[in-house]
Amino acid sequence: MTTTGAGEAHRPAAIRRVTLDHPWQWLAAGWADMAAVPGISFLYGGVFAAIGFALLFWLGHYDMEYLILPLGFGFALVGPVAAVGMYESSRRLAAGETPGIAGLLAAFGRNGAQIALVGAFLLIAFIAWVRMAMLVFMLFYGAAPPSLDHLVGALFLSDVSLPFLAVGMATGAVLAACVFAMTAVAVPMLIDRPDTDAMTAMLTSVAAVQRNWRPLMLWAGLIASLTLAGLALFFVGLMVTLPLIGHASWHAYRDLVE
Repeated sequence: MTTTGAGEAHRPAAIRRVTLDHPWQWLAAGWADMAAVPGISFLYGGVFAAIGFALLFWLGHYDMEYLILPLGFGFALVGPVAAVGMYESSRRLAAGETPGIAGLLAAFGRNGAQIALVGAFLLIAFIAWVRMAMLVFMLFYGAAPPSLDHLVGALFLSDVSLPFLAVGMATGAVLAACVFAMTAVAVPMLIDRPDTDAMTAMLTSVAAVQRNWRPLMLWAGLIASLTLAGLALFFVGLMVTLPLIGHASWHAYRDLVE
């Protein structure tokens, strides 16, 4: 979809209706893509698992281990840009091509400036996410948040656990919902349609969520669950869950956007 005409500027693309079965179909299609290119998929996931380990080490060095969960879920916020290589891999597989590492890196060149704009938006959202997490921790635990070895007990077994979790989940859910609505299909669209700008892609994403809010609410829940599963294995699980979500998100875009 072009956006050069004055009347057409930032007009969302047409959206299809999908059912509650579709998110499961997207995961199945994503798994099939992973099986088709396992080397690329696991290498891609391994890079971000390594980043997770580096973050854990960095947080430990500055006695900020309590931020490990917010930072971990922040992976889901920046995921739409982090998974660019997986979108391109699935795009090439659908076109009957053989994906390669060089081709995946070149995906940023298809619409790099607009992808970078979405990335800047996600970076701002990620910083806001971390700042909110720090403020909530300080609100309930003061200037001395729990260390890593006492983190589980402090979060789930202390006197302030219920209000802390309620406030933290409520504030995080609002930001996460806004980010998801604006980026659910935005980056795959920018890769698939290089003449599309970031604003049009994000408006199309919002339109897709509005038209299919039940299936996409389920899809958001599946993404959160897979991210949590990846984090539960100390980031090793992200080697599987991140590329799976990336591949599946491409198929979500193809089903949702005409």
